[in-house]
Amino acid sequence: MSGAPSAPDLASDLAHDLAPDRKDRVAAYYPRQSSLKTGLRCACPRCGQGKLFTGLLTVRDRCLVCDFDYGRLNTDDGAAFFIIVLYSALILPLAAWFQFALDPPVWIHFLVWIPVIIVGAIALMRPFKAWLVAQQFKHNVDDADITR
Repeated sequence: MSGAPSAPDLASDLAHDLAPDRKDRVAAYYPRQSSLKTGLRCACPRCGQGKLFTGLLTVRDRCLVCDFDYGRLNTDDGAAFFIIVLYSALILPLAAWFQFALDPPVWIHFLVWIPVIIVGAIALMRPFKAWLVAQQFKHNVDDADITR
């Protein structure tokens, strides 16, 4: 044996307050991951390998690879807010162009835009939520830091 700590040993160390030497060992064992890459892959923000979600939008309790506790990372409805604001900023100009360029009847708008909005919003929800979880991990934010 090389004497190097295994992933479960490091994960159990994280169950307690991290002393400076433990923080250095964890940082050496799990190099910083890109929050954009882990968000797009819906992967663990610490190891970049474990799956973040159990269902469509349910965040797991722990990473199956590095045993990181996701309990302190809570995005609530943050992803929905970003999707409403950013996706509507994309869809509204397209719908306006569609109306002025083609002048279709209203039922065509319903036929085209309702599926585009629903499918697009659902497709964007997982990566946005995973990106927000990765941002919280990167900036070391948890529910205790946020006053309600």
